[in-house]
Amino acid sequence: MKILVVGQGGREHTLVWKLAQSQRVEKIYCTPGNAGIAQIAESIPMPDQFTDLADWAASENIALTVVGPEAPLAEGIVDVFRERGLKAFGPDKRAARLEASKDFAKQLMLKNGIPTAEHQTFTDAEAAMAYIEDRNAPVFVKANGLAAGKGVIPGRTFKEALEAVTTILVNRTFGDAGDSVVIEEELIGEEASFTVLTDGTHCLPFVSSQDHKMSHDGDTGKNTGGMGAYSPAPVITPELHNYVMKRVVYPTVNGMAAIGSPFKGVLYVGLMITDTGPKVLEFNCRFGDPEAQVLLPRLKSDLVPLLMACIDGTLAQYADVEWHDEAAACVVMASGGYPDPYETGEVITGLEDADAIEGVTVFHAGTKQDGANIVTAGGRVLGVTAIAGGLHAAIQRAYQGVSTIHFDKAHARNDIGYRALEKLQK
Repeated sequence: MKILVVGQGGREHTLVWKLAQSQRVEKIYCTPGNAGIAQIAESIPMPDQFTDLADWAASENIALTVVGPEAPLAEGIVDVFRERGLKAFGPDKRAARLEASKDFAKQLMLKNGIPTAEHQTFTDAEAAMAYIEDRNAPVFVKANGLAAGKGVIPGRTFKEALEAVTTILVNRTFGDAGDSVVIEEELIGEEASFTVLTDGTHCLPFVSSQDHKMSHDGDTGKNTGGMGAYSPAPVITPELHNYVMKRVVYPTVNGMAAIGSPFKGVLYVGLMITDTGPKVLEFNCRFGDPEAQVLLPRLKSDLVPLLMACIDGTLAQYADVEWHDEAAACVVMASGGYPDPYETGEVITGLEDADAIEGVTVFHAGTKQDGANIVTAGGRVLGVTAIAGGLHAAIQRAYQGVSTIHFDKAHARNDIGYRALEKLQK
């Protein structure tokens, strides 16, 4: 079968890498792709219209289209493909509101008794600021729409919170994504990522993972799309896993079906594990990035039939998915300055040396081919991923890979996995 992957980041490189291992797959295309993806799939330009891409897919007899990023899902790419009679993996436009609108997600959680932070939504900056003043407590200010993982700003002081409202609602830093803001209480605890596949009825959980959102060591700096991840996450105990499936995952999927928006695809639950139990920070309607880089290498089973089952409504047949026992760790190498403005076009060296290390795979994110060189072309440039017998060894291998790769002003956190290592040492 022929497969088309939509996207150009580290998540999409990982998807292409995993799909290419399937004996069912004859050829993979990717649009628009990146320099790493081009080594294992044929890159094609991304058309301006989804209808043009669907027409191309039909003409090439594409059996499965896998949509990686949230933006095309929110814009309705799956709807367009389904109208053509094509199989596309991911939620349709109505279901993708779970990620595209934080207010929609909050309302769904409240209606279905899903634990989350207290919140209010505002379109008026003065009203938002008055609410913050009345609360007189730390908050998080979130752009309601999609902001590439950067639309969440901590307001731990009154001044920070007011500045966040100004950034989003007044200065329009995130464009239309900031037409409204969701202001919610700050939750204290440890974050974790919970990922499931669903066909709208049945849910298949993946192994646990955790990412690092903040740009610098010790979870300081600015919010990013993710600076690294690891799996498994010791914070997700078997008891916590069962609780999340029962109190969060199934109520979400059933709640979406109840309002006539069945959710099919990847449901990613961002959790805060508080002293009073887990609470939902956010939903994503696709694989996390860089969580995909540690989850998919641990998946022993063929990914293709799982994705097809989500589309066809037959996921219940795949209860016995197999996983590798090894742990996985991913360290993101970013352009200097990210998530603030950064330069691109820097030559990357040492990629072959990193890939030669046992258990290490380098997934490209913001890269492109420039003549004989691979150069930087984005904020998050590479995800250096390693698997090993234990989490400590996987992290060490990933950083060994990082040490061999060089480009001007490269930035990586030095403490990926520190929370897990602290737990494992106790």
